[in-house]
Amino acid sequence: MDVGRRVLGLVTPAPERTVAALHGTEAPAPGLNPRELIFLQHIRWFGTTGSLLMAFGALGVGAQPVRQNPTFGIPVLSLPARMQTSAIAVTMIGTVIVVLAWLLLGRYAVGRFADGTPPRRLSRGQLDRTLLLWIIPLAVAPPMFSQDIYSYLAQGEIAHRGLDPYALGPEPALGRDHVLTNSVPNIWKSTPAPYGPLFVWCSRGIAAVAGDNIVAGIWLHRALALGGVALIVWALPRLARRCGVAAVSALWLGAANPLLLFHLVAGVHNEALMLGLMLAGMELALHAIESAAPIRGTNLTLLIGGCAIIALSSTIKIPSLVALGFVGMALARRWGHGWRGVLAAAAATGGIALTTTLLITTASGLGFGWVHTLGAANAVRSWMSLPTLIGILTGFGGVVLGLGDHTTAVLNITRPIAAILAMFVTLRMLLAVYTGRLHPVGAFGVAMGSVILLFPVVQPWYLLWAVTPLAAWATLPAFRIPTIALSALVSVILMPRGAEFTVFQIVAAAAATVVVVAGMIIATRTVLPWRVDDAGAPKPFPHRTPYAERP
Repeated sequence: MDVGRRVLGLVTPAPERTVAALHGTEAPAPGLNPRELIFLQHIRWFGTTGSLLMAFGALGVGAQPVRQNPTFGIPVLSLPARMQTSAIAVTMIGTVIVVLAWLLLGRYAVGRFADGTPPRRLSRGQLDRTLLLWIIPLAVAPPMFSQDIYSYLAQGEIAHRGLDPYALGPEPALGRDHVLTNSVPNIWKSTPAPYGPLFVWCSRGIAAVAGDNIVAGIWLHRALALGGVALIVWALPRLARRCGVAAVSALWLGAANPLLLFHLVAGVHNEALMLGLMLAGMELALHAIESAAPIRGTNLTLLIGGCAIIALSSTIKIPSLVALGFVGMALARRWGHGWRGVLAAAAATGGIALTTTLLITTASGLGFGWVHTLGAANAVRSWMSLPTLIGILTGFGGVVLGLGDHTTAVLNITRPIAAILAMFVTLRMLLAVYTGRLHPVGAFGVAMGSVILLFPVVQPWYLLWAVTPLAAWATLPAFRIPTIALSALVSVILMPRGAEFTVFQIVAAAAATVVVVAGMIIATRTVLPWRVDDAGAPKPFPHRTPYAERP
């Protein structure tokens, strides 16, 4: 009996069976009929309208730089900044519209029709064009939902000056009055870079080109993020086909997800490049492992290259290295030979990862200081993190009961326990891959889901660490419905730049959003498929001649 089955024999395999129940294959589906094509066009432009509104509102409430604001003094472009409450409302309205458009688009990507007929799906080209139209306005807008981009710029400038970004934060290295330091959030002004050497190396290159020009630096970082999104769009449908999932279903949930549009494109987060490299590396490596041909020649090159690309992604943010473990376990399953196969696969993938990391660290000249700053983000207490939330609530309860604030002490207990639980789930998923119970993509997604749930700090865009791989594997409503609901909810509840606004501004903007969006739904009731039966068999529009039948 091999090692995986021996270890699994110690515990019940029920969790693997439960996880496997999230997966189902998706049969090929016909394209959209003429009426649905009309709806698709309207959905596409509805979402584009939302993106344009977000981009315009961001001129007033986006994460604009403290200095070098390119819209300052320009008559039309500076207007939103002087009408902040209105700008918040415009941005929030646009946000809700994009989310609603995404949900409507899902009917033609994954949904089933009310009359029980099989779904008709939009084509890959139709989805790509829709995604591109929604991305363009956000790609040219000021940063939104986060000010992390200014930390990226400052860290790049520190490295460009020959200083150690893993020992010095922006304020100690550049000075309090430096143009880049001014826009860094106060909590991070003295914090060294928590990112791996590849990303800081890229930031240093951007600093060498852009210098102190903040706008140029933002554009270059956004180009890097868009490159990561392009890799996600390339890899996701290929991984989906390996799992028997429709490519457009995976792309809709993983790449067209508002979390990705708002935080990786508009927010310019380095997760875009990390996820893109990670998924691309998995696709290349699994192509070699799952091929019927021997692992030599081209397949060997793909395997080594895929593992190296995953290791590259981990030199942006370390959690993506988990993907290499699942590639290694898939390789061990192919090789067989029990413990020997597992150890050989671990040695091979680990050797590639170590070599890649050493090459990047040496070539960049940044050293290994990044290893000591990986926990810098733990200073933030995130309500989305389960162990942190338990600690915060317990500490608050202690204050209410007059026992004192013991939040820090409780966090010192909950966070290690959560880390052990995450390691246990990850180990179970690795063994499930070895025994053939789960596909590596699905098992990796479940493991990353547990890591995110139990991580000390969870930001909204961290959800994409699990959503993107699971979008290529998990198809059943038990996964999709909660994921869609959570993605939509988290996307609409965040403020445009993550900064503080007055209660009056938020309430007024939210009220305006409800009124305007409700009015838009009423106004578009005959041109958008708001009703469930709108997605079914072809029917004429009420009191109108179908577009396809017009001369």
